Amino acid sequence: MIKKTFFYFSVITLLTSCGSSQKEREVEEKENTEIQREYIVKDASSNFRPGWIEDPEVWARDKGKDIKMDRYFSYETEPKVSRNIACNIAKANVKADIAGEIATFIDKQLATSTQGNASVDENNPNMQPLREYVENTLAEKVQALIHGAAIVKTYWEKRDYKAELGAKRDFKAFTCAVLIRMNSKALAKAVDEAANYVAGKADDPETKATVRKALQDASKNFEMAKKGEI
Repeated sequence: MIKKTFFYFSVITLLTSCGSSQKEREVEEKENTEIQREYIVKDASSNFRPGWIEDPEVWARDKGKDIKMDRYFSYETEPKVSRNIACNIAKANVKADIAGEIATFIDKQLATSTQGNASVDENNPNMQPLREYVENTLAEKVQALIHGAAIVKTYWEKRDYKAELGAKRDFKAFTCAVLIRMNSKALAKAVDEAANYVAGKADDPETKATVRKALQDASKNFEMAKKGEI
């Protein structure tokens, strides 16, 4: 009786396992079919799309790079009419992209400091214009603080966009991506200088104190944010 029970249990377990595996495969296949590109890659600078485009920090860690000494960023252009134009734009936007990340981080820090405390904005009319300045102008100012950013890798694609795949029309275009390395100390200095610059734009002591509190340890928090630790 025990053997028979064990046999039934084994069969049920096997069927459940097979059913579970099949279900997992179906879900995986469904997820894969939902990732639908509106273009076909006709040519590229390498056989595989580099992982650093999507997550340069993870790529650097997996490749054994010293991520304490250097930080990594990536930037990819929108479709352009030629490869040279796409790659020239990518290279020209290196500082702008890093500055944009810093400005976005600072804006989020300011938003977090006032979240759940509406009185900070309501009772201090100077806070909202300062937030608008950070959102609209800070990135351009921060570019001057970016020093030593170097392009270490470049990747381009020639794409054939198809209306039948979801594109607005049929057309051919190029995109270009760059991997950027910047010394951690230089980056930390740029973040802290940007934070001090924002605090300096505050016109009154109350706003200045609020901003300095929100942006204290800015470079440390920026590094943690890039690692996904906050």
